[in-house]
Amino acid sequence: MSKSQSRTPVRGWTRPSSSVEILSSAPGIEMAVKWKVKSFLLLALLGMLLPGSVFCDDGEEVTISEEPIESEDGDDFEVVYVSPKPIPSAYLMETFDDESSFDKVWVRSEAKKGGVDEDIAKYDGVWSVEAQERLALSGDQGLALKSKAKHAAISAPLKKPFVFSSKPFVVQYEVNLQNGQECGGAYIKLLSSQNGKVDLKNFHDKTPYTIMFGPDKCGNEFKLHFIFRHVNPLNGEIEEKHAKRPRDKIEEPFKDKKPHLYTLILRPDNSYEILLDHEVVNSGNLLEDFTPPVNPPKEIDDPEDFMPEDWDEREKIPDPEAVKPEDWDEEAPMQIPDPEALKPRGWLDSEPEMIPDPAAEKPEDWDDEMDGEWEAPLINNPICTEVPGCGEWKPPMIDNPDYKGKWRPEMIDNPNYRGKWKPRKIHNPDYFEDLEPFKMTPIGAVGIELWSMSDNILFDNIIVTDNVADAVQFAQDTFDLKVMKMEKGQGGLIQRIINYSNKHPWLYAVYTLLVAIPVVLIFACCCAESKDSKEDKEAALRKKTDEPTEDDPVPEGAEDGNDDKEAGDDEGAAGLSEGEKEGEEDRDEDEDDEDAEDDEEDKPEKDDVPTRTSPRLRKSRKD
Repeated sequence: MSKSQSRTPVRGWTRPSSSVEILSSAPGIEMAVKWKVKSFLLLALLGMLLPGSVFCDDGEEVTISEEPIESEDGDDFEVVYVSPKPIPSAYLMETFDDESSFDKVWVRSEAKKGGVDEDIAKYDGVWSVEAQERLALSGDQGLALKSKAKHAAISAPLKKPFVFSSKPFVVQYEVNLQNGQECGGAYIKLLSSQNGKVDLKNFHDKTPYTIMFGPDKCGNEFKLHFIFRHVNPLNGEIEEKHAKRPRDKIEEPFKDKKPHLYTLILRPDNSYEILLDHEVVNSGNLLEDFTPPVNPPKEIDDPEDFMPEDWDEREKIPDPEAVKPEDWDEEAPMQIPDPEALKPRGWLDSEPEMIPDPAAEKPEDWDDEMDGEWEAPLINNPICTEVPGCGEWKPPMIDNPDYKGKWRPEMIDNPNYRGKWKPRKIHNPDYFEDLEPFKMTPIGAVGIELWSMSDNILFDNIIVTDNVADAVQFAQDTFDLKVMKMEKGQGGLIQRIINYSNKHPWLYAVYTLLVAIPVVLIFACCCAESKDSKEDKEAALRKKTDEPTEDDPVPEGAEDGNDDKEAGDDEGAAGLSEGEKEGEEDRDEDEDDEDAEDDEEDKPEKDDVPTRTSPRLRKSRKD
């Protein structure tokens, strides 16, 4: 029999593994590799999504129609402004770029404000057509209110009266509070058409208007007005209706000294939207979101109905059968002197706490007749500093244990309680139902009538139209270019991201995640590596050094089977003849010699690596 045929496989021995197999077989290392791959992919995904969220959210950065012109070096660009062409369908479109046209269209008021002193009643505020003070576009101008604490009024007629019918109403304009706003407004009035005309020279605070729209502030109260005057269809009376407050904060335009775009859209279905810098900050319905409501209630309280005299609204009453206890002393004080207190030893009752200053001298200019008898100022008695105290001793006050206060009877349920009385309801004689409040009084002019404690309030790019797309296009050709100019002058990409994030605070949560996720992933990877079991590390080490391993534990049932088999083998061996036993032993010795020679051949050169032998072979040798 050849050596290759007689060699018995050695249990518990495996061939040396390659480095790739060792790495892949270690569970902790494999987990760490997977974590790192997933972390890299997640960070790459967030890195791709973040720029899109910063620069493409709500379509804000893609609405600019004018393409920036790159300079020769490619590192900078210039924002070019060209005064927009007139929109034929617009009822009013004013850019204030042409001063000669402005003087022909706009009319300064010559009226006087009623109900005030004569010296401040005149509308003498100063208006000027000029460019904005900071980062102005070349060729762009606006209408600036140059004076403060003065009444100012100016207006311009529409090309034709706007009649509310089947088309939406859109008004849009810019305001730049160049010096901030302390107290005052920057709103406009859409003046009502009176027989197709408006007396612009006599424009004042009482001039009828259809809509008032725009920002206003005084103190810490910030407003974005939308007020319309509703005509009662029964009696023709006019009542102001105020829109609900915006759902978003509107304080920033009053502080940042930048231009801002205000847009109001009214639709024939009575819905409305208010936009600030292209973003909706308020919306609703004319029938539901105004105070007071357009339509009065159908029923009202009867003004002639009065509560009966015997109607008892008291839920609880004092118990009429309650009696004050005899030992209840209402005169007992809340605090009493402590009866257990003792006067400290050494207390000087005869010494005053304060004495006249012996070092004080009467001033030379003191006149007893004029100033009275002179007395030296009082100082602390120096003797009292060395003793517990001076003057009359009084025990300290403590809470009176017998104090109960004023006695009041216990409250019980009122047997005669009939509930809260309400007057009966009757039909409202002034009730009406106007289902189309959108059909307001026609508008004939746009007016600005202000009193402000701030100057240099700049109005620009006013448009009144019945087409929302016209207003959007007009903003792209004007306001959006100003925004581009400001961003260009504010420090590049990083500053733009900061400014944009201030407008969208939710982006700071994204930034936090970008910082937190890598930290969490690194921590998780470190924990995964530290949690590798001792057995995993030993297994990896054995695979790397080719160290022998013990046999796997044998299941309980299988172990019994092996014992039975070995017992059977022993019994079979006992039944053999002595000669057969000797022959068998000779064969075993020959096999042992061959296995020993094979082991000598396979023995590694290094002495520190032990020889591997089968447990069965070791057992047979022992036997």
